[in-house]
Amino acid sequence: MVRVSKAGRRQGGKAGGSQGEKAGRLEGKAERSKVERSKAERSKAEGRLSHVDAQGRVKMVDVGDKPVTTREAIARGSISMSREALRLIRTGAVKKGDPLQTARLAGILAAKQTSSLIPLCHPLALTNVQVELTAARRGYEIEARVRTNGQTGVEMEALTAVAVAALTVYDMVKAVDKTMVIGEIRLIHKSGGRSGTYTRK
Repeated sequence: MVRVSKAGRRQGGKAGGSQGEKAGRLEGKAERSKVERSKAERSKAEGRLSHVDAQGRVKMVDVGDKPVTTREAIARGSISMSREALRLIRTGAVKKGDPLQTARLAGILAAKQTSSLIPLCHPLALTNVQVELTAARRGYEIEARVRTNGQTGVEMEALTAVAVAALTVYDMVKAVDKTMVIGEIRLIHKSGGRSGTYTRK
């Protein structure tokens, strides 16, 4: 019969406890590392462009699982021009007709045709499109407001409406002023959808 001294038992207990603590620390470290990797992967996925797949190819986003919500977007831009061009517009002397009314109609039509112009945009049933041109010191401020009840937003429709309205003004007055400048086309506000509300500050 082999007898183990009390000192030996104490030493063995300490060794076993030390090994258990070490294993516990390693296991905890591995778990924390796993959580950190998971967070990093989620962050990377959230930051990835939605129109690009894992292989770097462009794709159309599948919005089939998104809920139908009321969505609205407001975009603005401007067109500046010479005094002579402004005079002709404001006195109704442009030979082609009224640039402002034509631009409003062009902007509305463009919003409805956005998916034909921007390759990865979804065709949407728009419930309302408003395009307004407001006189400014050197030209006109343009604003488009677009609404729909759907599964994706209407930001591109609003931006497209502003751009085409400005281009229409340019087309109708270019015989008088080829130096006109279209600029500052930007999103002002959007609401609805998973990303919530955005308002430019």
